[in-house]
Amino acid sequence: MVIGKGYTDRFLSDAEIRDLVFEGFAQADVSGKRVLVIIPDGTRTAPNGQLFRLFHEAIGGKAAKLDYLVALGTHIAMSDDALNRLVGITAEERATKYAGTRIFNHAWDDPAALVRLGTITADEIDTLTGGLFRQEVPVTVNRLVLDYDLLVICGPTFPHEVVGFSGGNKYFFPGISGAEVINFTHWLGAVMTNYVIIGTKHTPVRAVINRAAAMIDRPKLCFSMVVAPAKGEGSHGGAHMAVPPLNGLYAGTPEEAWEGASDLSSQVHVVWVEKPYKRVLSVMPHLYDDIWTGAKGMYKMEPAIADGGEVIIYAPHITEVSYTHGRILDQIGYHCRDYFLKQWDKFKDIPGGVLAHSTHARGQGTYDPVTGMEECRIQVTLATGITREHCERLNLGYIDPATINLDEWKGREAEGILLVPKAGEMLYRVKSANQ
Repeated sequence: MVIGKGYTDRFLSDAEIRDLVFEGFAQADVSGKRVLVIIPDGTRTAPNGQLFRLFHEAIGGKAAKLDYLVALGTHIAMSDDALNRLVGITAEERATKYAGTRIFNHAWDDPAALVRLGTITADEIDTLTGGLFRQEVPVTVNRLVLDYDLLVICGPTFPHEVVGFSGGNKYFFPGISGAEVINFTHWLGAVMTNYVIIGTKHTPVRAVINRAAAMIDRPKLCFSMVVAPAKGEGSHGGAHMAVPPLNGLYAGTPEEAWEGASDLSSQVHVVWVEKPYKRVLSVMPHLYDDIWTGAKGMYKMEPAIADGGEVIIYAPHITEVSYTHGRILDQIGYHCRDYFLKQWDKFKDIPGGVLAHSTHARGQGTYDPVTGMEECRIQVTLATGITREHCERLNLGYIDPATINLDEWKGREAEGILLVPKAGEMLYRVKSANQ
């Protein structure tokens, strides 16, 4: 049974959040059980510290074990200091009050850290993807899930470029999965395009993720948060900021909790505009430390950009394309989907997750294999610590961030120019005629 509260016009009080946590855990028998909580990393805005303390208050004295696993996907591992900041505790608290609690990084690329649960057959994939793909997909996941009696997902739900809306079983796949599911689901979403997928509730990618999650033979409980939209970097831009308020919190099975959270997210995390913008300056907060994560400033804006328009990703603090996949991205660059599909023999051995990021960041476009001409719908420009030469090699535009005055971008919506002070989580869409 799902329990929860959600509002579009106010935030949940601390008392409401506490009550929902206790009511949520009342659905599960935790006495003497080993509990593993799966949480987001530092690239997601969420009141992780508040929930960490509430979970320990609710079940810390009942469960035999209460540990945490960070759903990194393919992001880089977090240091001990970063993990402490993520869950809002000091090193002293971790060594004393929470000494019995372990916090693990997911290791997607370590075979010893993974276990194979089975295979989604080619017939199933054909059905789940509506005929887009027909191939077997091995399902591997962090083997820690088999060491616990109850798996608890605790994370936020936002519009998402790969799956439609994040949250729910996405914390298993790709959050703590092996490369096969990560690459397949990301490339599936990319073939459908970010423009089509993002902000769509039920997608083929979600269907594949749910099918994979059904292979995890453990009881599951999910706390799906809907984090209030932030207005700027200083409002609640990361683990070191003030506790971000919640518009909603839902507890139940991963499917049930995600249903409620995604419905509310579609109301509070989507900005509807009257007409598309010609230029957008996406100011990326410090929780994004490379373009692999910072490209969300493009993903969330693409549906609201006019043909021939431009998205500028403004992040002077970013100096790396990708800490994990930079070498491959330097090799292939950033291109539209058809650039890869129409030269598939050349790119078929590149991991699907990397191809997906490339196409998501570059957006819609066309490619003519005869002329070798690629035409992308909009321009994507970096105003970061990445050099002009590097941007040009990647097939991206460049602006020196030192030349950008944020004040000059304010209040120019009537000109078709928009400043987004904290980009990456709010989805922008153009109103349709019948809306």
